[in-house]
Amino acid sequence: MELSYLELKEKEIINVADGKKLGRLSDLVLTSKGAVIGVVVPGSRRIFKGGADGDIFIPWTSIFKIGDDVILVELGGGNNLMLV
Repeated sequence: MELSYLELKEKEIINVADGKKLGRLSDLVLTSKGAVIGVVVPGSRRIFKGGADGDIFIPWTSIFKIGDDVILVELGGGNNLMLV
């Protein structure tokens, strides 16, 4: 399956470990040779409490399935969840 960045960023990202919606892809992280290392999802924006949580880096190996409407990721126990 081949997808463009524009197609990927339209899909909702959901963690299958807890069913939580993480948001939509905001960035791709690539090696110097162009291989995808992972994706970035913006952290939650808290308007009334001020500030924002860090962005979430999801390793490409944690992507479980890319469907028509969603990207399913498996982030269990915070082991592969990284705030950037």
